[in-house]
Amino acid sequence: MKVFITGGSGYVGKATVKALIRQGIGVTALARSDQAARFVESLGATPVMGGLTDTETLRAAASRADGVIHLGQHYGDDTATVDAAASQALLDGLGERGTYVHTGGVWVYGNTNGVADENAPLNPPLLTSWRLKNEEQVLARASEGSRPVVVMPGLVYGHGEGLIKQFLVDPGSDENTVLSIGDGRNHWALVHVDDVAELYVLALNAPAGSVYAGVSDQNIPLSRIVQAVAQGAGRAGRITSLSLEEAEARLGPIAEAFALDQQFTGARARMELGWTPTRLDALADLARTH
Repeated sequence: MKVFITGGSGYVGKATVKALIRQGIGVTALARSDQAARFVESLGATPVMGGLTDTETLRAAASRADGVIHLGQHYGDDTATVDAAASQALLDGLGERGTYVHTGGVWVYGNTNGVADENAPLNPPLLTSWRLKNEEQVLARASEGSRPVVVMPGLVYGHGEGLIKQFLVDPGSDENTVLSIGDGRNHWALVHVDDVAELYVLALNAPAGSVYAGVSDQNIPLSRIVQAVAQGAGRAGRITSLSLEEAEARLGPIAEAFALDQQFTGARARMELGWTPTRLDALADLARTH
């Protein structure tokens, strides 16, 4: 079996490439630079030069694969347009031969008011509102014979990388602190990067039209998360709490998403795909010095 992946040199992408190869699956990976090509090659994948705007390259690469995992994202004012064109090109190239796995995210559900699943009402923050139409178009292809599946990760952590480092740790470096938002009582639905990578592999065998929340039932208050993060960053107890307005000014639109109160269950993926997350102590992982 051969799988084509976009975003293979990224945080979740590299873990997914490794998970695919562990299962004996051949991997080709989109690479938009020589550096990215060398990196995915070091993981054991074959690079395909191009970017998400190169729809002919995407279509051709997908046509030579037995499955596709779309993890890449184009950043800019045209993010939604590029993602829509890329996903349709990948679906066109793959045809009916295999499963196309599309990346979403649980942020599109907004505040959950307790533990929710994939059937919860949608109420996305501005940052991810564009995803709704694109995911709808992707899933609609199931009626045409394609095999689309959407995986919606929670807040991904692990190995000292990801959004937590990028937006809470790094911006506080100059003041030797870790940033937080509000009073910290809101929950984050977490998942370890290696666990969600395994979900992407399993999703290649999911029924067409399926949607899975990629969460490991670790719904932890932000206050406890940032305490652990501060310890892991060598800044124990040094936390700077920002109001939502201050966080938006400092971090941008992602602050609204970080302020959501979300609790999720990944029971559907466990039941239907046999997914068994094993990294279930996020606080200990985050508190570990990397």
